[in-house]
Amino acid sequence: MVKTFTYKGTFKLEGGAVLNGFHLAYTAHGKLNAAKDNVVWIFHALTANSDPAEWWGGLVGNDKFFDPKKYFIVCVNMPGSCYGSIGPFDINPKTNNSWYHDFPWFTTRDMIRAYHHLKNYLGIEKIHIGIGGSMGGQQLLEWAIEEPKLFEYIFPIATNAFHSAWGVAFNASQRFAIENDATWKNKDVDAGLEGMKTARSIALLSYRSYDTYKLTQKIISDDLKSKERDAESYQHYQGEKLAKRFNAFSYYFLSKGMDTHNVGRNRESAEKALAQIRAKALVIGISSDILFPLIEQEFLAAHIPHAEYRAIHSPYGHDGFLLEYEQIEEAIKTFLYNNVEEKKLVNV
Repeated sequence: MVKTFTYKGTFKLEGGAVLNGFHLAYTAHGKLNAAKDNVVWIFHALTANSDPAEWWGGLVGNDKFFDPKKYFIVCVNMPGSCYGSIGPFDINPKTNNSWYHDFPWFTTRDMIRAYHHLKNYLGIEKIHIGIGGSMGGQQLLEWAIEEPKLFEYIFPIATNAFHSAWGVAFNASQRFAIENDATWKNKDVDAGLEGMKTARSIALLSYRSYDTYKLTQKIISDDLKSKERDAESYQHYQGEKLAKRFNAFSYYFLSKGMDTHNVGRNRESAEKALAQIRAKALVIGISSDILFPLIEQEFLAAHIPHAEYRAIHSPYGHDGFLLEYEQIEEAIKTFLYNNVEEKKLVNV
């Protein structure tokens, strides 16, 4: 069940905006034990929600690796999203109207600073495992740097220390598609939806790979009268599918938050920032990921103290972090086993 946490204090964003409070939607599976040492904090990616049992069912749920009978599993919907946390359709207290285009969007660092207040509210003093892929991994790294003693283990997957020019270019192109939708300037919940469908099509090209489309969208007909090829139909379908559950404003501002991700900002450098991490870290990359290529995970592992690195082989590109849960589980199990005294499987 999704719950809502409300913070009523003053909260300053990196961009300078000051909020008089905010709210976060979160899902918690399981219970915090007496020792308070069974917390697993999962960070979701761009368009997901706060319930990892829905979008990462291979890893989260009863009798799965992250089992609520064993762990207290917490996941928060990112600020700016449309699944319950503060977002563009909420009321701007200065105007008594929805924020829409004026939403004071959050950086990944702003996000984890907001989560800090939820952590305290839930009585969490230590997080046994922090895990997240893509934009979720970016948040995990920010928090592990901001509070070095908070995490025991971290598993950043298919993510980076700072968003690349390549990644920014993809996101900017998606925002261009939204901005060029004739409805985008309207103050309406459906504004920019057609543009977002095109943006999703662009995004899919970065989430997948040549081999992904070769495997899943084979051209089976040479009929010149066919209105669409299989891959073209698939791109349309994915845009329509997203438009039924998301909005262009959240998509727009979350992508800006991703673009500004840089753990080195105001910390001298990314290398020095990563060196502050004290959690035991296993950095996982996806072999065919063109959006967050392996070189970015290798950089993380090289600069996080005593971190280990594991590349998972998959034809599914960046989306492999959502699909290759068996390989991810095996990698985590091995890492935890190797880091437990006397080679005993504790909490595994």
